[in-house]
Amino acid sequence: MTKNKWTFITNHAAVLTLLDHEEHLTSREIAIALGITERSVARIIKDLEIEGYITKRKEGRENRFTVNKDLPLRRSDQREIHVRELLQLISRKNN
Repeated sequence: MTKNKWTFITNHAAVLTLLDHEEHLTSREIAIALGITERSVARIIKDLEIEGYITKRKEGRENRFTVNKDLPLRRSDQREIHVRELLQLISRKNN
């Protein structure tokens, strides 16, 4: 019998949380921390950037990320919840 490996927090939320804590993480570091591929991380970062949840900027040879905490969540039944609230809940960080 195979054990299902699911989690309550999506990879998108996990990446967002990591970037909120450390804006300079590389795709490789995020992938290792979350146990997913670098390709998946790159796709997630692109998704988050396209939708405005993160902003990427170059500093020297590194990318830095800023999380836009004022945007609402994407699901229509959760639009009254902002990213800031989600991050506070799942990271125990006072944003």
